[in-house]
Amino acid sequence: MAPATTKTEPADLGFFAPTQEVVEHTADPMTLDAPAPEVPPVSQVVSKLRGNKAPPPPPPNKAQELAIQRHEVSTPTLVEIESDAVTKLAEKHWAKEGGPPFDPAIVTKIWEDHLLKQEFNLRKVMLLEFSQYLEKYLWPNFVAKSIKGQTAKKSTDAHVISIVLMINEKFRERVPKAMDILTSDPSRFGALLIRIMSVLDSNKKGKHAISLQLKRFLLVFLINCFQSLENQVVRKEVMKFVGPGIWCNLTERRREEELRRTPERRELWELREAKFQAIDKPLLKERAEFERTVFSRLVKFFLQTLNSIPADAPPPPHAIPFCERFLEFLIDLEAQLPIRRFVNAVIHDHLVIPLCRISNLAKRGRQYREQHQGASLMVPMDWGSKGSESGALFTQLLEELEFYSGFEIDDWSGAALTADDMAKRHYERIRRVQKLVFIKFREDLEEFALANVGTIETRENILKHFKKVDGSVIRALCEELGIRTSHVEEPEVKFESEFLVELLIDMLKKRKSHVEQINSLPMYPDENTLFDETTVPSTPFFPNTHCLAIPKLNLQFLTLHDYLLRNFNLYRLESVHSIRQDVEDVVMRMAPKSQINRQTGNDETVLTGWARMGVQLDSMQVVDVTPPRLGETKPRRVRADINYSIEKYTDSVRREWDSIRQNDVLFLLTIEVGPEQIALNTPAGESEGVAFRRQYGLKYVRGCEVSELLDDEGRPVDDFFTAKQPVREARELPNGQTTYIEKPRLTGHGRTIRVQLDPNQYQLDQHRLSRNEGKDVYQTFNVLMRRNPKENNFKAVLDTIRDLMQSDLIVPGWLEDVLLGYGDRDSAHYLKMANPVRTIDFRDTFLDWDHLTGSFPDRKITANYQTLAPPYILTFPKSMFAALKEQSNAQEPATSISVGAKRKLADLEAADVAENNGESILAKTYKLPNMGPYPEDQVKQNSVRFTPTQVEAIHAGTSPGLTLVVGPPGTGKTDVAVQIIANLYHNYPEQHTLIVTHSNQALNQLFEKIIALDIEPRHLLRLGHGMEELETEGQGGWGKFGRVDAFLEKRIQLLAEVDRLAWSLGIEGAHGNTCETAGYFYLYHILSRWEPYIHSVKTSNDRNTLANGFPFSTFFANAPQPLFPDHAKYEDVLEIAEGCFRHIKHIFDQLEEIRAFELLRTRKDRSNYLLQKEAKIIALTCTHAALKRRELVQLGFKYDNVIMEEAGQVLEVETFIPLLLQSPDSDTGSSRLKRVVMIGDHNQLPPVVQNKAFQKYGNMEQSMFMRFIRLNVPHVQLDRQGRTRPRIAELFNWQYEGLGDLPNVLESKEYRKANPGFALDYQVVNVTDFQGKGETEPRPHFIQNLGEAEYVVAVYQYMRLLGYPASKISILTTYNGQRELIQDVLDRRCSWNPLFGNPAHVATVDKFQGQQNDYILLSLVRTKTVGHLRDVRRLIVALSRARLGLYVFCRAKLFSQCYELQPAFEKFLKRPHDKLWLAIGERYGEDVDEDGELVLCKRPVEEHGLEERDKAWAKAASAKHNVDCMDSAAAMGAYVVQIMKETIEWHKTQKLKQEVENDTEMAEADGGDGDD
Repeated sequence: MAPATTKTEPADLGFFAPTQEVVEHTADPMTLDAPAPEVPPVSQVVSKLRGNKAPPPPPPNKAQELAIQRHEVSTPTLVEIESDAVTKLAEKHWAKEGGPPFDPAIVTKIWEDHLLKQEFNLRKVMLLEFSQYLEKYLWPNFVAKSIKGQTAKKSTDAHVISIVLMINEKFRERVPKAMDILTSDPSRFGALLIRIMSVLDSNKKGKHAISLQLKRFLLVFLINCFQSLENQVVRKEVMKFVGPGIWCNLTERRREEELRRTPERRELWELREAKFQAIDKPLLKERAEFERTVFSRLVKFFLQTLNSIPADAPPPPHAIPFCERFLEFLIDLEAQLPIRRFVNAVIHDHLVIPLCRISNLAKRGRQYREQHQGASLMVPMDWGSKGSESGALFTQLLEELEFYSGFEIDDWSGAALTADDMAKRHYERIRRVQKLVFIKFREDLEEFALANVGTIETRENILKHFKKVDGSVIRALCEELGIRTSHVEEPEVKFESEFLVELLIDMLKKRKSHVEQINSLPMYPDENTLFDETTVPSTPFFPNTHCLAIPKLNLQFLTLHDYLLRNFNLYRLESVHSIRQDVEDVVMRMAPKSQINRQTGNDETVLTGWARMGVQLDSMQVVDVTPPRLGETKPRRVRADINYSIEKYTDSVRREWDSIRQNDVLFLLTIEVGPEQIALNTPAGESEGVAFRRQYGLKYVRGCEVSELLDDEGRPVDDFFTAKQPVREARELPNGQTTYIEKPRLTGHGRTIRVQLDPNQYQLDQHRLSRNEGKDVYQTFNVLMRRNPKENNFKAVLDTIRDLMQSDLIVPGWLEDVLLGYGDRDSAHYLKMANPVRTIDFRDTFLDWDHLTGSFPDRKITANYQTLAPPYILTFPKSMFAALKEQSNAQEPATSISVGAKRKLADLEAADVAENNGESILAKTYKLPNMGPYPEDQVKQNSVRFTPTQVEAIHAGTSPGLTLVVGPPGTGKTDVAVQIIANLYHNYPEQHTLIVTHSNQALNQLFEKIIALDIEPRHLLRLGHGMEELETEGQGGWGKFGRVDAFLEKRIQLLAEVDRLAWSLGIEGAHGNTCETAGYFYLYHILSRWEPYIHSVKTSNDRNTLANGFPFSTFFANAPQPLFPDHAKYEDVLEIAEGCFRHIKHIFDQLEEIRAFELLRTRKDRSNYLLQKEAKIIALTCTHAALKRRELVQLGFKYDNVIMEEAGQVLEVETFIPLLLQSPDSDTGSSRLKRVVMIGDHNQLPPVVQNKAFQKYGNMEQSMFMRFIRLNVPHVQLDRQGRTRPRIAELFNWQYEGLGDLPNVLESKEYRKANPGFALDYQVVNVTDFQGKGETEPRPHFIQNLGEAEYVVAVYQYMRLLGYPASKISILTTYNGQRELIQDVLDRRCSWNPLFGNPAHVATVDKFQGQQNDYILLSLVRTKTVGHLRDVRRLIVALSRARLGLYVFCRAKLFSQCYELQPAFEKFLKRPHDKLWLAIGERYGEDVDEDGELVLCKRPVEEHGLEERDKAWAKAASAKHNVDCMDSAAAMGAYVVQIMKETIEWHKTQKLKQEVENDTEMAEADGGDGDD
């Protein structure tokens, strides 16, 4: 058959067919045997793109260029959207309300003309989805079945599959809550699902047959359903097909064996069976029978399809992708415990894994992987070429399915099985089989029946017993064991005895645990892992249309080990992606060439280029291979010495190479280019990765870690910089005398480093060498590669995860089920905890009584007095807490009152609190103690008037349990976190709190606010990088060593105070010599004076005696005087005296804490002591926690609470690691963790994942915070924003239910006044083509828009000329390319000019998350497609950064047509948007309001007439000549030039005036002098 005429290269898109515009194609895609269109090999396209020329070094990545071209071709542009027939159909039939009634013929027409005939072209599907075909036409008019008396007829299969295609497309684009569209009507969704399952189960023949391609679409829909189980409607409907009823498909013996294991299984099965038998209505019974048998039939159909694939000939169309998708479907089912409980038995019973293993497709895959290591698959954009039909992906998916089917978990209870549990089950299984054999097959298998279990654990040993036994015996044994002996899809066809023996081997052999597998895995990627595109696609635009052999992160995990294992694999593969990019860059820049050595005549590789991150090796030699540890086979340690020279590099590059430190990760490369390797074209069947390796001769890649830096004589040095400094060395002369010379330890440009190689990789390489499967890798390396240190911490994180997998993971019992996604979602909420805290000291949380009562609108506040002054101790009613409600008569635990509250309440008050059983909140107060007469002794107070929801978040965070706080933009997330931390510090002074954030910037902001509270600086500690930015006056550094130095400095100050105190008392001696002597001084000289004094004055109640007899008056002579005011009453004077003593006591308390630092001699010991004992609040980033976990655990680090800010931006595993930075409690063996508070916003940007495949397919971008929200774990959503103008907030508050405004944005003058020079406080400005161009892409995925860049910079110049401070303006954009372009324009126009300067920030939206500024100029860049702004989370971040003014520059029509962006752009387009509206004659900060105060602008914010259709406002404004409009960047630029000229002239005039005035004053002064 001739290839179809195409406009673009065909590509299989997983559940969409090739991306091509088919002109002639007569085959019917609905038929099972429809011939697949012929596909030209990608090598031809690549060859054409290369132009048959070898690319110069460093060449562009052609694979990426090709992928980008395909991506751009697949994504419809605005012009294509407007001109396509689909758009015209949409405009006519469903785009507008009140259109023509529904016509089924339109659905059929679209199905036939735009889907079938177009081979399900991805662009067509995207156009239909953009047009809201599903929301406005398909779903509202879906009819599950015809009803008598109604005109609506049952929807066709085309209608059903069209709905499936639209939902699949939304999932492909990762549109949030896509299933909500269908589940808004639960009954119709159930009916739709039945229709889908019926079509998928259809076995029609002929022209009505459902093709494998369509069945794959339906299968993907099912996969999406099982990935959306957080939706209750979806969960209820899909669980009907995988519930206990499916066990009716098991063999009788197998089912009995499953039921025998636990009584609960049998009880559930019998109950379900009884219900099924009790159904008396035929239709209901038929449906119930369908629901419990359809899964089995789908498995049978899959096996039939699998068997249809031949060993060598081309497979049936779409058979391989269908089989791969089905394995993905089974893996997803096995990885979710509620489904696995029942599905796993069916998969084992139907022999899915053994039959897949012996299939032709698996054989092809194994053969292909053996012959083409690293070649694997290109992403199946190129289906039909490059090995995509090889079965390599199928075999990897099969391995994943096999792993999960035998996972170490009790399927029924969900309990994780230890190694001992698995061994016990293994031996019980062998014992049971041996017993059966001994009873029934003793004559044939007596030796097996009596064998020691240890001798029949391996495949070889088991095979010895069974291979000589007759086939009938094997068959009979399998039947007794409940193993099928015939095909499940064809029961009359019996299995061969050899296959049955394999089944017995699978049953009896001992499996390797996943921990052992991880331990044997090399930590660094090798050349095969780097370029295996079935797991690490190289394309930057992963289309998310096909499956990959990588784990997924969804809602649930089987066990904690499963949780860690999935995260370990994804994190490792994500690091592989970035390492591959670095390797490719270095190798291309090194420009290897093959040339003939003139002396030897042999070919050799010459590196003709250079790379900043790579250096050519002089030599490399393995110097140490340590024997294995007991019980291991790999070497304990492998070390090698590497020699290289940095002579040819510049000084700056040399300094970079000399910055290598111990524990840095490096990579060794072998580059060997032969004359035949630089080929022009990529051969068919070769992936881009393999093509790269072949063309550049990349043979081997190995990782290593620096263990030592060596000097010229091979001695270790700390670093190369200090080694180059001269040191004094002693030399003995021949006459016996000693002389000293100064000589550096390191000379020249040669460098030697000692590295540790990966023992696992070394063992694999040596085994390969022993089998003569290659040369000695370690003798071939010729390039050393380093990486950016900020991107090179992957090994430490992987080591941490692997350490966690080795240890007994102790997660708090109240958190484990929620963490894994099972059980009661509310179980970790503070109201459901077993030992809740009823009484809490809220200290300065509430500013006054009205604030307190207003914070609990649904509760009555009771107190002894009508009103009380803060601080408040609150006791909440028992009825609030589930545990106390259930045990209302039981004695309340002592822990129900926080430690801090108990210390402040008298015993009688504490008893009253415990007895309070009412429904109201009991409020108590206390007086803050006087801490001393000095200003610094005054207690710092909170000044934030928290809202009721913020108070609820603070209450929840202070209480034990899991607290989730969702903080929309500007709602005070950081203030809430700080108050929680302060409350914990004062309520539980003995507890330690860990503060974790994603970024150093957020951590520093949080830490600065904590410093400003009433928290002792000595109890604060900041770990990791970024601490240097926290240097505060008088406090010293906040890192470990900075805190130690601060303690020692404080010691000197305090001991000086002790000496002054001794002098004031007239006591001689060195009392302030050490902390120890100071302690004795306090005990014998201070208390001995204070105790008699205070006792006497309290007895006498005389004010004069109290004031005159105070023993420390001389010491406090430097305090504000008078110390005891004359008018003060006795009680006031007593409080002052006690406050003075508290000040003195505080001095000695601090010295007692500092005493340990006096005794410890080294900085390391002191810093470790600080971390373990002294620090109560420890702050660090999640990355630092992952890097330092092993060190922290070894130090015995302990903490009780975790507060995590930016939780929505932290990877799942990086959220988990901070929960396990300590060993279990030595007394109880359980976790010390009492509280976990996670604060974030899942509606803003998620964690950054570089590889789109892991981001989209593996769902790696899902944070733990987001997962908990999806699981409906209770959370508090803050509901008042105080950042931005209310009108600007309307652009994003639609994403947050009930989000209102704080009083400050409603009442503050700066929010009520307009922005000077702008007619509107926010506006979208349409930017047309500039110089005939819209967006451009000078290099792959580096998108720019010169028109928008010029426009934005011109507006910035305009604002600066009006007087706006540069610090209050930020320029944001959605692409890095545009950011660099804007910066270039600024450098050219503004940076050098004092009139303008640079704005506060020029950044991407992603980088600016968490920050704000008064005025934001935003460039959206794209003019062809919406791009990644379609992710609503990015839009929310972009629109919520501005406080007072937001001006968006974009192609307005393009973005307004995007469905996801419509809520915001509908508001934008109600205002003028074709031009930028300016207010003429205004300047920033030069107006005076009615009160005579200077304001930014006298004009109030415009409240009326802002809709474009209201022309009256525009006419009135223009008539007054106070409004002007700029319709382009050029016009704005010209206007700025005009203003700039006027400004310069004004400055000249002012300068002349000033000079004249100065001359006049000087003349007058001279004249006056002359008169004198």
